[in-house]
Amino acid sequence: MRITRFTHACVRVEHDGGVLVIDPGTWSEPRALVGADAVLVTHEHTDHIDVLRLAGLGVPVYAPEGARLPDLAPLPVTRVRAGERFTAAGIPVSAHGGRHAAIHEGQPDCPNLGYLIGGELYHPGDALHVPDEPVRTLLVPAQGSWLRLDEAIRFAGAVGAAAAYPIHDAQLNDRGLASVAGWFAETIPGYRHLLPGDTA
Repeated sequence: MRITRFTHACVRVEHDGGVLVIDPGTWSEPRALVGADAVLVTHEHTDHIDVLRLAGLGVPVYAPEGARLPDLAPLPVTRVRAGERFTAAGIPVSAHGGRHAAIHEGQPDCPNLGYLIGGELYHPGDALHVPDEPVRTLLVPAQGSWLRLDEAIRFAGAVGAAAAYPIHDAQLNDRGLASVAGWFAETIPGYRHLLPGDTA
């Protein structure tokens, strides 16, 4: 399985000839979608989905049941619930979690699914749901209005993956990125910082 990281939460997975892209949002590079066979969307926020790009792509899109994605109506969108197992781009996927992490008390959340891809790579979206299956490689959120650094570190420890790479960091400047990467490197076994365009 080849993983290519793009800006913010977007990750491209290539496995056995299939290309699966997770969370190609408005902040990620359009080239992440070149040759994609399917797209997974963890939730409806624009930093995780660019509706206009997907509308022109014409490949199957998988999104949480209840997510508000009205502009994707003409596309082949499959609505997914937590606990479901399915195949996307020829790769087995299981859905975990259910809700976006709370941003602020009294503010509404939205459906959010974490996806375990190929039984080894876990993308949690904007939540820290620990799947009930073993994870070999974790994509760990580095920053968010819904996230504290110690929560991300504890989440990575609870998942216990052999390898961990950062996602969800586009709002950090260089100093912030260096600080978060330093803490992750000291506290998360198997952590390696990937820049957009890097592969693992």
